Amino acid sequence: MDGERSDVPVDPEEELAEELEEAIATAEPEVGAVYLDSETIAGRVAELGAEITRDYAGQEILLVGLLKGSVFFAADLARAIDVPLEIDFLALSSYKQEHKETGSKAIRFLKDLDQPIKDKNVIVVQDMIDSGLTLHYIYRSLGLRRPRTLEACILFDRPQLRLVDLDVKYTGFEVSDDFFVGYGFDYRQLYRNLPYVAYLNAGALNPSLF
Repeated sequence: MDGERSDVPVDPEEELAEELEEAIATAEPEVGAVYLDSETIAGRVAELGAEITRDYAGQEILLVGLLKGSVFFAADLARAIDVPLEIDFLALSSYKQEHKETGSKAIRFLKDLDQPIKDKNVIVVQDMIDSGLTLHYIYRSLGLRRPRTLEACILFDRPQLRLVDLDVKYTGFEVSDDFFVGYGFDYRQLYRNLPYVAYLNAGALNPSLF
């Protein structure tokens, strides 16, 4: 499955993020105010774990984390679930095609699952969903492998940015369009290890990246 590609519409939010990141390349971003403290996050993760435990009582599940952002969330969620489970990970990459006039981008797997998922209860664990294009691609790709069930558990949701209609069964928090760091969220691969989620400020250039 490695190297699988799919053409999907360009995500305008992603293009905006890329343009803004280029614009602040010479600025000095810094961690801003705390958006969610560690206790609030832990409490919501515990609730999600309890909900999944009830829904899958007497069954086994496979958590599929999306690298790299979901690592901390997936680990805490797994510890909050009280049914037998396995954990695996996917890594995806998106990039613009050579012919930009087609108005599309390609998504491909950089790391595929290490096991078959046929007849398994699969829950995709993702840090953030906004346009929904990435999760839509994952649903479509994993669905072809005939899992018993296929659901998603998302930490942060931005439903106002949705471009495709998706059913997300488990959602942690609905959030604004601000740029966050901590608890898996990064800026240029930094700050993922913060135990809380904070705003990322862009210094004098702009109080927020969005």
